[in-house]
Amino acid sequence: MIGEKEKNNNKGKSFFCTTSLVPHHYNAHLCPKLAPSLQVNMYALKRAIHVIHASVQPPRLTKFSLIPPKNVEVEFADGNVFNLSAEFLRVYSPAVDSKIRSVGGEKVIFGRCHVGIMSAEPVGNYGIRILFDDLHKTGIYTWDYFYHLGSNKFTLMRNYIKTLKKHGLSRQPRRSQ
Repeated sequence: MIGEKEKNNNKGKSFFCTTSLVPHHYNAHLCPKLAPSLQVNMYALKRAIHVIHASVQPPRLTKFSLIPPKNVEVEFADGNVFNLSAEFLRVYSPAVDSKIRSVGGEKVIFGRCHVGIMSAEPVGNYGIRILFDDLHKTGIYTWDYFYHLGSNKFTLMRNYIKTLKKHGLSRQPRRSQ
């Protein structure tokens, strides 16, 4: 623990220092064994607090804009604004879809790069149902789900493209013969 002298020298700086807790960066010199891992541990702690806070306090949607024919823009009270394409929303639809190809147990939606959005309608005060021009309309996108998609858009799209390549599929629709 920290002695009375250290407490007085660090007034106004909140910290704790034991071998089982992560010290505040002001006092790394008081716990030299933990100093090397301090940055990593503090980052992990801040990330965990953010995740816990986000799960306790759901994002509040402040604006939903349909940008015909292929985009949706959602804005949240925390200032985040996400522009999401119709293809991205269709691929990550929260509904189970009969037009999904099962490849090795993995569900893969493909051939949707040209899909558009025909309409969107509110569902209660918690989400939106989107009607796509391939007539898919069973998924309800909640505010939480929009926030998740927007926050992870690039990672999700990259993973989707990797999955398509892995299974020899394409974003392009199949040509009818």
